[in-house]
Amino acid sequence: MKKQWDLLLGGRWVSTEDPFEVRSPYDNSLVAEVSRASSARMDEAVDLAVNGFELTRNLSSYERSRILETASSAIAHRSEELAKIMSLESGKTIRDARVETARASNTFKIASEEAKRIGGEYISLDWIEGSKGRFGITRRFPLGPVLGITPFNFPLNLVAHKVAPAIAAGNSIVIKPASSTPLCSLVLGEILLEAGLPPESISVLPAKGSLAETMVRDDRFKLFTFTGSCDVGWRLKSIAGKKRVTLELGGNAAAIVDEDAPLEVAAEKCVRGSFANAGQICISIQRIFVHNSVYEPFIQMLVTKTKGLVLGNPLEERTDVGPLIDGSAVEKTEAWVKEALASGARALTGAARRGSIYEPTILVDVRPDLKVSCCEVFAPVVVVDRFSNIVEAIAKANDSTFGLQAGVFTHNLDAAMKAFELLEVGGVVLNDVPTYRVDHMPYGGVKDSGLGREGLKYAIEEMTELKLLAVNSKS
Repeated sequence: MKKQWDLLLGGRWVSTEDPFEVRSPYDNSLVAEVSRASSARMDEAVDLAVNGFELTRNLSSYERSRILETASSAIAHRSEELAKIMSLESGKTIRDARVETARASNTFKIASEEAKRIGGEYISLDWIEGSKGRFGITRRFPLGPVLGITPFNFPLNLVAHKVAPAIAAGNSIVIKPASSTPLCSLVLGEILLEAGLPPESISVLPAKGSLAETMVRDDRFKLFTFTGSCDVGWRLKSIAGKKRVTLELGGNAAAIVDEDAPLEVAAEKCVRGSFANAGQICISIQRIFVHNSVYEPFIQMLVTKTKGLVLGNPLEERTDVGPLIDGSAVEKTEAWVKEALASGARALTGAARRGSIYEPTILVDVRPDLKVSCCEVFAPVVVVDRFSNIVEAIAKANDSTFGLQAGVFTHNLDAAMKAFELLEVGGVVLNDVPTYRVDHMPYGGVKDSGLGREGLKYAIEEMTELKLLAVNSKS
């Protein structure tokens, strides 16, 4: 792997006089040195994106599909390289990194198919007197240059969810990756250039957040798409001006385990859904609500399975849980758990750090107003509570400012439909954890968790403009 990386500016690799170090979250070892964009380079990137849009908007469906298909194959071909880079820069376990790389390849594959399915419809307009012989045709047109800002926790696939639909729609794009994890984004830029994407249409700019705000304000971008924290996302939306904005923000995901749930399966899935990627997933389980009648056996299973997790070096094949992204994340988690324990909560597992790793932690007897319950922990911490009926469970799950996804374990159709109708979330996952996501499904939240939807077909709709042609055939 290269130790020196330039930024990608309109298809050109450019070094700057402001390099920064990317370090491993696990042991703080140097992974690479990366050039960071200046204000002038950012402005140049926007100019290039405007020019690049004149090229991408005129690409045929076939050409866009071919570029995306080629990129998908290249990601698959370089999967082990990408997985290792991802594990080094983000601390994700190598097994999870391989899964993410496969998903990113699939994201581009789906986008290549959706690029050929961007259609419209015929609308009869002769519904009123005087409109005889009139009809309408709708068509989706590329929106324009796109600005994407992406987080550290999925440094390849969440970038893919910005870039792939933008290309499929016929737009140019500038990506500002997370400062701690820019390397996968830069490799992806390399792959897209080799796949034949017009060079002016792609820039990958590692940069300080304060400089990125200048681009958010720039009216030459027609869409701003952001994945990250709620506070940052909503603040950036407030300065984005008239451009279209999509936000995929934080969560406080709940899983409901009803009285008829298959407990062994539910416990196994809840361990994975709570502690995968060290809990650093927007739809990681943070709250589990268990029916009184099955609470004790479920807790025993959950604790036993959690204690069996292997913590350690993310590059080792046996590791289940690696480090948090940085020291401040560990310190925040420590403080929130200590606050809960001081307020009467009990820890059944964990509640301690091992260097850069925070042990998977199960908390009970937690007041709902404490940070570990009502805020987004973004760490391997889960709170377990009881309920007596499904309506109570739904009310407890809804007692949150967030609303991304929820999971419900039940074979009761009435309970399942109540959950679907009443849970205040963007998606309900039946008989699985809220952490479940496949890349073509509509994905996004309500309340503080964001607005708009990702998932290739749905992101393409966000990135295109619907236009009507009304025809008078009798003139």
